[in-house]
Amino acid sequence: MEAFAAESGGMPQLNPEFWVSQIFWLIITFGILYVVLSKLILPKISANLETRKSQILENIEAAEKQREESEQKIEEYEKIVQSSKNEAKNYFKQAREKVLKDIGVKKEILEKELDEEVNKAEIEIKTFRDNAPEKIKKIAVETSSDLLQELIGAEVNSSSISAIVEDLSRKKMDEYYGN
Repeated sequence: MEAFAAESGGMPQLNPEFWVSQIFWLIITFGILYVVLSKLILPKISANLETRKSQILENIEAAEKQREESEQKIEEYEKIVQSSKNEAKNYFKQAREKVLKDIGVKKEILEKELDEEVNKAEIEIKTFRDNAPEKIKKIAVETSSDLLQELIGAEVNSSSISAIVEDLSRKKMDEYYGN
C-alpha cells in the first residue's frame, strides 16, 4: 500500500507536508552555496579582476609614456635632420662662396697678366712700328743702291736714293695709317 500512496500523492515537491523539509534543505544548500561563493570564489574572482584592471592601467600608462617618448624622439630626430640640412646648406654656401672668391681672385690675376702681356705686345708693336720705317728705309736704300750699281754699273749717290725712298715710304705710311 505504500507504493500506492506514493503514486496517489503526486509529485512530492508539491505536497505541502514536505514543504518544511524542502525549505530547510533549500536554505542549507543555498546558504552553503552563498558562503562558498562569497568567501572562496568571489574574492578570488574580484582579486583577479582587480589585478587585471591594475595591469591594464599599468600597460596603458606604459604605452602612454612610450608614446610620449616616441613623440619626443621624433621631434628630436626632426630637429637633428633640420639642423643637418641647415649645416649642409651653410657648408655648401661657404664652399660656393670660397670657390667664387677663388675664381674671382684667379680671374683678376689672369686679367692683370693678360693686360700686362697686351701692354707689352702693344709696346713691342709700337716700337717695331716706329723702328720699322727706319729699317725698311735702310734696307730699301741698300737694296736700291746695289740694284742700281748692278744695272748701271756705277755707284749712285746714296743720299739721292735715300731721299727717293723716304718720299715713297712717307706716301705709303700716310695711306696705311690714314693720316
